[in-house]
Amino acid sequence: MTAIEETWQMIRTQNPDTPEVIVTLGAGSDLRGSGLRLGHFAPSRWVRADVEVHELFVGGEGLERGPVAVLGTLLHEAAHGIAATRGIQDTSRQGRYHNKKFQAIAHEVGIEVEHSRELGYSTTTVPEATERRYSTAVTALGAAITAYRRAEVAGAAGGRGSSNNGLSLACGCGRKIRASVSVAEAGPIICGLCEAPFEAPETDTDPE
Repeated sequence: MTAIEETWQMIRTQNPDTPEVIVTLGAGSDLRGSGLRLGHFAPSRWVRADVEVHELFVGGEGLERGPVAVLGTLLHEAAHGIAATRGIQDTSRQGRYHNKKFQAIAHEVGIEVEHSRELGYSTTTVPEATERRYSTAVTALGAAITAYRRAEVAGAAGGRGSSNNGLSLACGCGRKIRASVSVAEAGPIICGLCEAPFEAPETDTDPE
């Protein structure tokens, strides 16, 4: 939590429109199979001394992806925070679809976002230049991440195992398949159209 909070402060230093937040860390998946939530920015979700404060949520499952990917999640949510500060509507469809206004702010904070039919400009990567700029934060996050949360599997008992229907996976062009947990974990399943891997959908919901 400390490493995440300190990284957010670094982001605020370099991007002054990034707002103050209260950081929460928890489950980014559930037994309904609704996808994996790496993070979200929720405006005015907390009240501190009668002042509304925004929420930054980080999904514990996403910690498995490593410090650079977590930095990408924080920068992604910072872009949403900047949009809120500026009064810009950067998403639609209950916060799932990321429009070109979000894409512009994402580039401003130093991340690349790829377009998909279902989520818009959401899939995030961190360029090497941005990784170097936040090298201190990457090192601190890497040292701090000593565990990650196991993802829930729909139909599982006690949060483990798999259902008869398997996992719901989607590729970059929006096609969907189902695969057993063992097949999904064995290696990438590549779409023949967009050449992107089929993965559990990542949701980035900004409830308002």
